[in-house]
Amino acid sequence: MNLLSKINIYRRKVTKKLTNSIGNSGGSFSNIEFIDDFSKIKRVLIVRPNHRLGNTLLYTPVVLEVIEAFPQASIDLFVKGKVAKIVFKNYTSVNRFIVLPKKHFKKLHKYLYGWFSLITKRYDLVINVDVKSSSGKIATKISNSKYKFYGSEFEKIIKFNAKQKHFAKLPVYKLRNYLYNSSDKIIENPIKELNLQLSKNEILSSKEKLNSIVSDTKKETIGIFTYATGNKCYSEDWWNEMYSKLLIEFKDYNIVEILPVENISQINFKAPTYYSKDIREIAAFISNTKLFIGADSGMMHLACATKTAVIGLFSKTPKEKYGPYGKNKFGINTNEVSIDSTIEIIKKTLKK
Repeated sequence: MNLLSKINIYRRKVTKKLTNSIGNSGGSFSNIEFIDDFSKIKRVLIVRPNHRLGNTLLYTPVVLEVIEAFPQASIDLFVKGKVAKIVFKNYTSVNRFIVLPKKHFKKLHKYLYGWFSLITKRYDLVINVDVKSSSGKIATKISNSKYKFYGSEFEKIIKFNAKQKHFAKLPVYKLRNYLYNSSDKIIENPIKELNLQLSKNEILSSKEKLNSIVSDTKKETIGIFTYATGNKCYSEDWWNEMYSKLLIEFKDYNIVEILPVENISQINFKAPTYYSKDIREIAAFISNTKLFIGADSGMMHLACATKTAVIGLFSKTPKEKYGPYGKNKFGINTNEVSIDSTIEIIKKTLKK
């Protein structure tokens, strides 16, 4: 571990300790300042300084909730890295990105400029997406706005159940309780799904690429993603067994492996492959398939941001929090479910 990594770990520990009390209501509903008139909210800042693809996709429901609540508002996003600009490219309500560099010690001037930008513009409402983010709480604290939602206001007031604690849902539930001044119930209206807002041209262009890879005799395609980071990645033996059974059970389907940026295949490139470094292009490609199968990863959440059915594979991380969210999107705990049983779940999903 180099010196910068050590400094960064120490920085996180210190900032977490210093920001524990920021935004807390002290367990009292009366200590929270609520919005008295929605029509006054013209400029909104949403705070989520995280560079990971999955984490960025998981707060698209929050942005959609804000757009629905304040259709007249212009939205700025306080983010880290380049991925947010790609994910929210077609969101017409998103006006401006305040971007922190992914590696701030190497680009300190851009890092400091990003923070300085927070205090140079006036907002009507600031929303922090992740209650555990020290940077998010600090950004909300120093921003120039009358109304500020830290995400921790209801921590000691409302009990959220397991289904509500999914990372795409919980920030929305909390935000609703804040917007509609509710301490006695959770507003259970349907929550928007992950959404890239792909254009028709993006989808049609990727359909041509899919057609150039697969057989003309088979109408539908199953996409598999065999890679994942760290211990979330399934072994070559596991994937080879799964792939062999997919070939046997789904003879009427093309099976295409979608490759990661590392260009790694856990089945040694046995299937036809698709490779791209363009996030939106990959999502558009997946949207032209019938089903996506892959482990917990940014790619799995990218698939969830399309209308394609998704089977997410979980063995280390809790599917209740990170699992596929949306219509015909399911998480499977492979510690409890065998490959044969997974095949049966895939059959049922395809029938839907």
